[in-house]
Amino acid sequence: MPKKENDFIKKLLATFKIEAEDHIKAISSGLIGLEKETDADEQIKLIETIFREAHSLKGAARAVNNSEIERLCQSLENIFSKLKNRKINLSVGLFDLFHLALNYLNELLATTDPKKLDELKLKTNALAREMDNAVASSVSDIEIISASVKKDQPFVPEKHLSADTVRIPISQLDSVLLQSEELLSSKLTSAHQVSELHEINSSFTSWKKNWAKVKSINDTLPNEKLKNQQHSSDKEQLKDLLSWNEDFIKSLESKIKTLEEFSSKEQRSLSGMIDNLLSDMKKTLMMPFSSLLEIFPKLVRDLSKDKGKECDLIIRGSEIEVDRRILEEIKDPLIHLVRNCIDHGIEKPSERKSKQKPTKGTITIDISQKNGNKIEVLVSDDGVGIDLNKTKSSALKLGIISKEESDKLNDQEVLELIFQSGITTSTIITELSGRGLGLAIVREKVEKIGGAVSVDSTSDVGTSFRMILPITLATFRGILIKTDDRLFILPAILVEKVVRVNKDDIKTVENRETILFNGQAVSMVRLNDVLGFPSKVLSAEENEFLPVVVIKSSDKRIAFLVDEILGEQEVLVKRLGGQLSRVRNIGGASVLGTGEVVPILNVTDLMKSAVKATALQIKPIAESFEKISEKKKSILVVEDSITARTLLKNILETSGYEVKTAVDGVDAYTQLRSSEFDIVVSDVDMPRMSGFDLTAKIRADKKLTELPVVLVTALETREDREHGIDVGANAYIVKSSFDQSNLLEVIRQLI
Repeated sequence: MPKKENDFIKKLLATFKIEAEDHIKAISSGLIGLEKETDADEQIKLIETIFREAHSLKGAARAVNNSEIERLCQSLENIFSKLKNRKINLSVGLFDLFHLALNYLNELLATTDPKKLDELKLKTNALAREMDNAVASSVSDIEIISASVKKDQPFVPEKHLSADTVRIPISQLDSVLLQSEELLSSKLTSAHQVSELHEINSSFTSWKKNWAKVKSINDTLPNEKLKNQQHSSDKEQLKDLLSWNEDFIKSLESKIKTLEEFSSKEQRSLSGMIDNLLSDMKKTLMMPFSSLLEIFPKLVRDLSKDKGKECDLIIRGSEIEVDRRILEEIKDPLIHLVRNCIDHGIEKPSERKSKQKPTKGTITIDISQKNGNKIEVLVSDDGVGIDLNKTKSSALKLGIISKEESDKLNDQEVLELIFQSGITTSTIITELSGRGLGLAIVREKVEKIGGAVSVDSTSDVGTSFRMILPITLATFRGILIKTDDRLFILPAILVEKVVRVNKDDIKTVENRETILFNGQAVSMVRLNDVLGFPSKVLSAEENEFLPVVVIKSSDKRIAFLVDEILGEQEVLVKRLGGQLSRVRNIGGASVLGTGEVVPILNVTDLMKSAVKATALQIKPIAESFEKISEKKKSILVVEDSITARTLLKNILETSGYEVKTAVDGVDAYTQLRSSEFDIVVSDVDMPRMSGFDLTAKIRADKKLTELPVVLVTALETREDREHGIDVGANAYIVKSSFDQSNLLEVIRQLI
């Protein structure tokens, strides 16, 4: 195929993908509204809207020869045609078919792997046949989806925002064009200034020649009084040259003064134009939160259905605009938080009813503007709240806090522990939750873009996660500081306060330097120590008051001693190149007005480095606690398939574990009574005794009740997972999504 024709097809497919995403989003929004709507007339309007969107998508798919999407859309059209004519009724089963069709449409657009695409085509055809059967059926209410097309997990698109295109209002483009045209006058002015400077430079060339003559004559003149006419004529020539020199200096002074006034005026004008142009250009990359949140109603619907729960989603402030790069970065944290609300927060209808709550839970995403350059995103639910005792126990088990520290923590400090990696209150680990990684990822991603996240929770009332985010990534307010004769920039959003402390107010507590801040002792470190520069000792000659920057990130507050604080200013972020993709403590760089390149400090890294720096000053109380036993952990693998048993055994032994095997639950229980193991990894569907029964017997045995159990099974329905929870399994891994590293990570967490 000719290159030109190939390029055209690529462009056509890219255009189709953008159009298809818009149609699918419109169908999704229509279905969510239709599922909630009770008024018959409004239902007909929504049905008509969805019908038209499906028809348009079918036509677009036909144009690019995408037969699978065309086939699905045709089946959707047929059903909605019958709904319009009231020949079939809306039902739970029908809505399940619709949402499953949307999942497949999304996957057809997103999948590029040929093998996965072939598997998806088979599923798509099966679903299309199911919908055709629904149309042909004489039954008016469709309640059951056949097992051949059933899919438990909801589809979450990798990207919700197009990476290559943005939609910009014509008014914004007009404004940018007009301001760009205004820059032409600045271009002409700049050329005039260059001409003026060139003229001044030429004058200097003439001055240098004349000044050389002055010096030559001056050198030949005798020091005593002139005695003849020759010296007298030299003196007259010198007088003329000096007179010319004086006139030249006055003329030069006048030109420079005029040029200075002219440049000053032009600088103010150019500064205003650049600020306005930059502001308008930022707006072209600004997108409303709605462009990200439009997939969330369907996500909540699918996830809550998967968990056997009922949830309503309320979104406020979705019209607020933010840098599209912020939206891309905040996508995963938002999905984590919403999934957390459904998985851990909202109770099941029967449980909510017993608490005199509405059977349907509520999740709220509330976006609001805090000030000119910050926004607040509040994600909350009215569920069970965070179990503080489970959180504390999990932290103790992982060694994040000691027993003595746990007794001193207040409720808010315990809540902050949930952002630590590995902390979870889930009763079981599955492929989606229970690993304690989700909230750690949320905090990491939010802080990466210069934001902050906090949590508030009340038992049986609900939980709220609050994220403070910048509006744009391109520029921010920064604090310019100096340490060890080097300049650095700290993001102002994470600087709690800049203070000057008296040297006498620096106290040593447990071998750590501290200062008193707002009535509390705060650890203080020298920034040059944290960054690895030569240590400095405070001398008697130094100023009595020392500059300190107090930084708060996550739940930590640390004071950094610096040499000098030079002020606050707007900072243009320059990302590090590929050769410096990850430099500890450095998040980027900026160029000052002087042309000097200044590193921007990564506050998250800085806090971690500061903790390590202070820890190095303290000798461990008992070195024996640092030593880890060399004894291998033992695992009992229970699996009736010899192939699967051998595979698991090899994987675990290669990872350094001691492994024994059992062919079924009876064999496993016999070995457990005679030998000691650190964990059991078991299949579920086995002869004589299933994995569920084995887990129940382990929990009923006083000697084995604390033994961790991981179920690895092909049974993936919600009912099976709930059965695993009921019998006391610690983790439930589905074989269809089995991953070697996944299993090893779960085992590492549990033992």
